[in-house]
Order: sequence, then C-alpha cells, then structure tokens
Amino acid sequence: MSKSNTWETDTLKLIFQNANTTYPIGGSSGIAGSASAGSLYVALFSGAPAEDQSGVNANELSYTGYARKAVVRSAAGWTVSGNTCTNAAAITFGTCIIGTPTALYFGICKAGIRAISDLIYWGLLTGGGLAIGVGTTPQIPAGNLSIIED
Repeated sequence: MSKSNTWETDTLKLIFQNANTTYPIGGSSGIAGSASAGSLYVALFSGAPAEDQSGVNANELSYTGYARKAVVRSAAGWTVSGNTCTNAAAITFGTCIIGTPTALYFGICKAGIRAISDLIYWGLLTGGGLAIGVGTTPQIPAGNLSIIED
C-alpha cells in the first residue's frame, strides 16, 4: 500500500507546521491545525530507538547538559517539500559537561521530558552522527534532519 503525494505532504504540514490541510475527509474541506501550534521535541539517540519504542529509554542520550530541544510547529521550525520535512533552522543542544556519547540517530517526540516513550518519527543523523565530548555543544545544521512520509 502507498499514500497519495497530496496526503503525504498534507500529513507533514499538519504535524510539523500546524497547517490546515487541503485534503478533505468525510466531506469536510480539509483537516484543521491545532488552536495553539506548540512544539515538537528533537531527541538524540546512541542506538536505534525502534518503532515499538523499545529502545527510547535505553538509547536516548543522557550526558550532563543534555535535554530534548523544542522546535515550534510552524514554517519557521520546519520546511515541507513534497513528502519530505526538514528542520528550517539549526538545532543546538546543551553543552556537554560530563560524558562522551556519540549520537547516531534523532527522534521527533511529543514531549520535552527525557525517558518518556512518545516518539513520532526517528532516523539516522547525516554525516555519521555527532561525536560529543566534554565542552562540545552538539548542533544539527538547518536541513540536516529529514523526515520522509511515504
């Protein structure tokens, strides 16, 4: 099974940009965004979190200084083109005070609280991940997170 291109784009715009969709369901003119846009939270993982979320708690980074990063659900936070969504601006995490993890995966979560299994999407970080050491401030450049709806 597959989805139509319009459905893929509208799904990403609704989730990441809080945009009203143009795709009608049940006779409506489209699906409306939320009254308040809110944010999604980007998390970093050392190992794959898995679709059943079994690896979320075990694999999410926990270095001293780490926290999930909020990204507003709007065009300022996310860019949608076709069936692909990317981060519109750089995402900067807290400076590492203690620890030397390597982030290989990212996750898009509903809450900013670490160790809550609320994963929506996840994928590999481009460029082989982020090696993090004491004094490092990890950053994901604009356009380097790709979420593909297919």
